[in-house]
Amino acid sequence: MVKILVVDDEKLIRELIRKYAEFEGHAVSEASDGLSAVRMCRQNAYDIVIMDIMMPELDGFSACREIRRFSDVPILMLSARGEEYDRINGFELGIDDYVVKPFSPKELMLRVDAILKRVRSGEERGRAPEPVFEVYRQEGLEVNFTSRTVAVDGVRAELSPKEYDLLFYLIKNRNIALSREKLICDVWGYDFYGGDRTLDTHIKLLRRQLGPYARFIATLRGMGYRFDGPDGQSHD
Repeated sequence: MVKILVVDDEKLIRELIRKYAEFEGHAVSEASDGLSAVRMCRQNAYDIVIMDIMMPELDGFSACREIRRFSDVPILMLSARGEEYDRINGFELGIDDYVVKPFSPKELMLRVDAILKRVRSGEERGRAPEPVFEVYRQEGLEVNFTSRTVAVDGVRAELSPKEYDLLFYLIKNRNIALSREKLICDVWGYDFYGGDRTLDTHIKLLRRQLGPYARFIATLRGMGYRFDGPDGQSHD
């Protein structure tokens, strides 16, 4: 049974999510503020957290930051605003998805299912045999696929899990024009319910992390993206 923590200061929102989640067979716990959410995540193991941004005591961003100090539980953020700043801030903190209020409870549950499916898939891949030590180097950019580390001019870059996935996919398919649809399908999963804005936001964050080497990621107008670079891959 999937255990969900719903965090929102609006009781009606919590009750609405609970109704649909329990209909899907999930177990639901509730918190009305960020402080309670952090405390409950320390004391209990949840499969996913659905959390509002604007709350008393501790806002959703701050609560997410605290939770990420001790847990990698998937977090789906809710917000009454859809500004790019909020999405970027959330993804930088390591959230898995972002939904703007008012939302469709049915779509919300589909997003929850998609996130959980990706997490389980990742866990299955994690039990596979270790791959050959694999490193890609281009100028001052070094990407280690095996250890999931990225260095820019010798300094380690701290990417979110999805930023790692996106960069690795782009490099392994370098010099190939990749449509937005293909990137979303292959990196997020065929059943991802986000849109182009999620992909574009992650590309923006990834470019920021790559610094001078952001130029390797080319934007293909009206189509998608391409990672430009020679075959700088090496096996050690």
